[in-house]
Amino acid sequence: MLKKLALAAVVAAGSTAAFADRDVGCGVGSQVWAGQSGKIPKILAATTNGIFTNQLLGITFGTLGCSGTGTVTAQAVTFTNENAESLARDMAVGQGESLNVLAELLNIQSTDKARFFAVSKANFAEIYSAENQSSLQVLASLQSVMAKDDVLKAYV
Repeated sequence: MLKKLALAAVVAAGSTAAFADRDVGCGVGSQVWAGQSGKIPKILAATTNGIFTNQLLGITFGTLGCSGTGTVTAQAVTFTNENAESLARDMAVGQGESLNVLAELLNIQSTDKARFFAVSKANFAEIYSAENQSSLQVLASLQSVMAKDDVLKAYV
């Protein structure tokens, strides 16, 4: 599965030249409708992004206009896959070795780790919602939660 995702990211890497409209997020829809103004292109872009659920790939690998300093690395995806149970348990309590390792993989500075742990715990139900079945979905949800936090948004 991870190999297929990596291959898809490599294929999509050529589309990173055009950056997404911030109103509709990043993804294929943002790429296709880039540069067009008005409500209709934005609705079409957002709908296309939602239908193809490609934002998870874009966020994870920094493609499809999903650029930023906090892109999730393949190491973080692999770690989350291999340590899903212990990571979920650590997030639920707001501390633990797995959560600390994930913070390191996401380049969270030591001064912000306590905040990362607290925000993860406070938003556990959102991060591990019923819709989040894969590591990519969990990490995308975590990044979304971090983006709402005044301190942690610097890592997204």
